[in-house]
Formats: sequence, C-alpha cells, structure tokens
Amino acid sequence: MPAGMKPLEKFLKKQTTALTRAGGFVGGVGDKASGGTGASRRRASLSRVVPFFRETSPESGQSREVFSPDSEDPPSWPSATGTGLVTVPNSANGSGSGSGPGGGDVRSPSLSSDEQSSEASLITESSSRTPLHSDTPDNLTLAVLDSVAGKCYGHCTETLLDDFMLTHPIFLTADRFQQVLLQQFSLEVEGKEGGGEAEGEKREGRGDREGETEGPTEKTLDGAERKQAVLNVAFRYLDTYRELLQEEGERSNSFPKELYLRAVQELSRYPELVEDVLKLQRWTEILHCPSDEEKESRKKQVRPLFRHFRRIDACLQPREAFRGSDEIFCRVYTPDHSYVTIRSRLSCRVGEILALVKEKLQYSEDQPVLPGNLILVAVTSAGEKAVFRPSDEAVFTTLGVNTHLFACEPSELDSLLPLPEEIHWTPGDSKLHDMSAEEVANQLVVFDWELFSCVHEVEFVCYVFHGEQSRWRPLNLELVLQRCSEVQHWVATEILQCQSLPKRIQLLRKFIKIAALCKQQQDLLSFLAVVLGLDNPAVNRLRLTWEAKFRKQFQQFESIADPSRNHKSYRDVITSLRPPLIPFTPLLLKDLTFLHESCKTFHGELVNFEKMHKVAEMVRTIRRYRSSQLAMDTETSPSHLQTKAYVRQLQVIDNQNLLFEMSCKLEPKDT
Repeated sequence: MPAGMKPLEKFLKKQTTALTRAGGFVGGVGDKASGGTGASRRRASLSRVVPFFRETSPESGQSREVFSPDSEDPPSWPSATGTGLVTVPNSANGSGSGSGPGGGDVRSPSLSSDEQSSEASLITESSSRTPLHSDTPDNLTLAVLDSVAGKCYGHCTETLLDDFMLTHPIFLTADRFQQVLLQQFSLEVEGKEGGGEAEGEKREGRGDREGETEGPTEKTLDGAERKQAVLNVAFRYLDTYRELLQEEGERSNSFPKELYLRAVQELSRYPELVEDVLKLQRWTEILHCPSDEEKESRKKQVRPLFRHFRRIDACLQPREAFRGSDEIFCRVYTPDHSYVTIRSRLSCRVGEILALVKEKLQYSEDQPVLPGNLILVAVTSAGEKAVFRPSDEAVFTTLGVNTHLFACEPSELDSLLPLPEEIHWTPGDSKLHDMSAEEVANQLVVFDWELFSCVHEVEFVCYVFHGEQSRWRPLNLELVLQRCSEVQHWVATEILQCQSLPKRIQLLRKFIKIAALCKQQQDLLSFLAVVLGLDNPAVNRLRLTWEAKFRKQFQQFESIADPSRNHKSYRDVITSLRPPLIPFTPLLLKDLTFLHESCKTFHGELVNFEKMHKVAEMVRTIRRYRSSQLAMDTETSPSHLQTKAYVRQLQVIDNQNLLFEMSCKLEPKDT
C-alpha cells in the first residue's frame, strides 16, 4: 500500500497485518502449508473485505481490540434498558469481578442503547441478564427443560430457550444433546431408582445458586410434564435446524425416529401425548423424505456459484441457499494453465476433488504422462499460494474473488503462476455507461437481499466459534463475504479501466449516486462496499478525476465507514433504520469475534451462559433485520435483464499492485 494513505487505509492495513501474523493471508485462503488453522483461514477470507479484527500483542499473547487508527475507545455494550453494564461471571458461582481472564465488564460493540431498546419485541427488559449461571452442559439442558415445563424462570422462558437453541453447538455436541433428551424422556420419576439419582445430581449441580435467583422448585416434574417438556424442546431444535438437519440425511433423522418410538410406547400411560406424537411423526417424515418438488429442483441443475455461471439464464434465477450436497461445475488448472472441468459436491473433500481431476487427466489428449501424486493449491491473482490438505472440505466458497484452483505435483508448486488474464488488463469502455444508476443500484440491492436471506442464522455462530471444525459449514455466509469483496474491486476496476478522463468522471459520479441509492434502500452491504471501493488508494489518488463537488459528497459517505469510536457513525445509521435492511456483514462478524475473544466460554467444566446469552442477542438482531420481506422488482424488459445479468457476473481485478499500476498510467505521479 503506498505511502501517504489516509487514516482509514492505515487502519485497514494495520488490521490486515495483525491477521496475517495470526496465520492467514490477505486475498485468499489460509495458508495450509504454513500451518494456518481452519479458523484463521475463514477469518482470512473476511480480511479480504474489511479486516476489523483484533490485534495480538506478541509480548503478552493476549488479544486486544483495535478500534480506530488514532484512539482505542472501548466498545459500549449497554444493557437492554440502556443503563448499566452486564458483568460476565469470573468464577463458578457467577459472582466474579475484577480483571481476571473472562471477568470484568464485557460490553457489546453490536448494539447501541437506542437499537437495543427498539428490540423490545424480542428481548424484554428482564432478559438483559440470563437467569442461568455458569453450569455444566448437561445441567444447562436440564434447566431449560425445567423452564419449558413451567417449573422455573417463567418470566423469560422463551428467551432462555432461544439462547440455548442458538448457542448450544458451542458447548454441547449434537449427539450428547440428543442423548440427554432421550434419557430425560425415558426417566421414570415414580420409580426413583434412576430418576431420583438424576434429579439428585441436578439439584446438587445447581443447589448453591437457587438462593441467588429464581430457580427450580423442590417439586419434581411428574412423568407427563417431563415428557412434554422434552418433546417441546425437541420440536424447537428440529425447527431451528431443519434445513441443516435435512442436509445430513439419516444421521440426523435417527434422533426423531428414536424419540418417536419411545413416545409411541408411552401413549398407553400418557394419552395426553397423542398430539405431540403425531407432530413428531410428521417431523421424521420431513427429515427423511424431502418433498418431491424440492427433490426435483435439486436434481434438475448443477448449482452455479457467482463467477461460475455457465449460462445466462442460470444467473437470472433467484438465489437459493446452498447446501453441501449441491453440485457445482469448477475448473481446476494445471501448471501449464490448461484445465479440466469437474462436477463436484460443494462439501466435497480435497482428496475427492483430486481423484476427479486425476480421472479427467487420464483421458485427456493433452496429458501425455499420467499424473502422479497431486496436491490442490489455491493461487491468487497476486501469485500467493495456499496448499490444501486432502481432508479439507468445502474449499470452493473460501476462495478469493480471482483465486483459482490448481492441481500439480509437489515438485511443481513453485512454478505455479496466476492466469495471464489476472496479470494483464485491457483498457476499454465500461458497459456501465449505458445503464442507469437507479437500475444498477436496484439490482445490487435485490441480489444482496437474496444472498443475505440464504444465510442461516446459525452460520454466523459456526463461522466465528468453530471455523473449519464446524458441524455445519457457513457456505452461504462465505458467499456474502465474497460478494462484498467483489463489489469493492468492481468499483476500482471499472474506473481504472476507463482511459477517457470525461468518461471516468462520469463513472465516478455514477458510483457515488449508486452508493447513495443503496443507502436509501437500506442496503448497507453494497453501500459500504462501493464507498470502500472508491476509497481504494488506486482510485483515491486520481486528482484529475475527483472534482471538488464529488469529493465533498463522498466525504459524507466516507464518514460512515470511519472506524473511529468503534464505528459509531455506522452504528448510528443502522440504529435509525427499520427492517428489512441488509447490514454490513463483516462488521457483524467482527462484533461476534470480539465477544468470543473477550471472555471465556468455559470456566473449568462450567459453561459461561452469560456469554451465550449475549451471542444469542446478536443473532436475534440479525433475525430482526430480516423480519420482513424486501419488495422484489419483477420487471422483465430486455434492458432490465441485461443489467441484472451484468450485476450478477461482475468482472473484477483484485490484484492491488495491478490496480495501482493502472492508476499511475492514467495519472502519473508527477502530474
């Protein structure tokens, strides 16, 4: 990045450097060859957009948050009432304070007090703190069952159940959670042999905390109450994770099947369960047999990732959520830049991809020698390389904008080069000149909404807390991050490819207008992506292109992207908006990452459920953004379809060195 950059660029550069030290590289996938972890790889994909992450102090090994280039004001996380701070317990009994790890005040950078107070329908004032203290995963599950059965926490049962459902994958495996529910359903309270012992353990695990808050009553649940509570929690689990469980097939269907069989056996003793048993039967059918219409739609076509469209009609179809079993076409290149096209599942392992490539190469006329031991490498347009392990999965959505997959032998790794079209560029007039700013902005908003709507809310938690080890891959979330990066580079590419100064000025004016229209339509993802694209050093230095009136208007937008005071300007803007809206997704992930890094998930064997409550609050904020539908444009004129296809197939240059070289040719440094 050139000298003389403005504070925003300095901040981005500083954050990027911190992430690079943490194990990822900017512009591509995490470097497996250098030992980068799965989590760092997924965070590196975010760093291509806006790396608002922590900086690690090499001396202390502790992480500290970097909030602005000039100051480090701590983030404010008011309670739901707008006053006071939420204290995360530092000890097992939840009474911790002070400065120890995981203790002290943890304040969310996510929500301003105004925004939190506007969420009264989702989070009541009484739920600003969770009634549950740190406890073991099993005991937390039992406490939720008690709450659902109406024996405790009656004033905030819904919030407590939602907290648990959204966050339990962080501290409790699915197999263990299902096992606890099955055990509790079969618990014989009257027999007392097994049930009394289980109830005794539960009371012992939480006995020292019953005096501090409203807790479980001494009266134990009767058989029917316990079984209905288990079924209600199971229904909530199946409803929350329906799409993700359907993806897993028989593995996930075994739990509702087993629960259904046990419930049927209990009908003679508990006839009041009949409606719940019928509902459970429907759930087993839903998970086991998707509808014929859904199966046909999945079977008809290979799903296209953007930048991988093969037909114009494919890119004009509304986006649907990707699943790991979806098949895509992908080019895999060899060192001489020839390629084979493979058809692969999105969640396919690298070893399977290499097997498909090897099979194709064996029958290729251009491959005189049979391939040996192959490795899969991601090569960015800047020439950076990342080697994947054979066990890595779902690598397609982690690639950068112009990152390509190469298959080669280990000895050929150093000879891999970016594709020629990624290194060289051809000047020319942009198609954008013939399109109205209103139509382009409208299509950006529609496409962003489609992509954002495809992201399951649990993907945000999986991305930050689990990374590569997640049970469910955040495929759709990674595509949103790709899109944000793509729009930024599209702005710079279009301006720098334009050789005519008058036309370049027109393009600049059009992009500022597009940003204004995106903001007006509450698409903050494309709005900030366009602003950051215009703020690219290669564009910002074009003194002849920037007229004074453009600069003044742009500075108003630039101030919203200012990271000072923990992005206060942006947060003030989003607080004033009402759903539906599209947030700047990288900042949501930054907030979740701060929360994850700022306090411990476990205190020994006890789960810090106060932290889980705050994570769930942030996920509910995302849910609120999508609580109403965006009105979609249904116009089908030829020009409309042409603009739609253009916006969904952006051709960009993401090599910053090349962009700066193009900039210097347009306006040399001495002008």
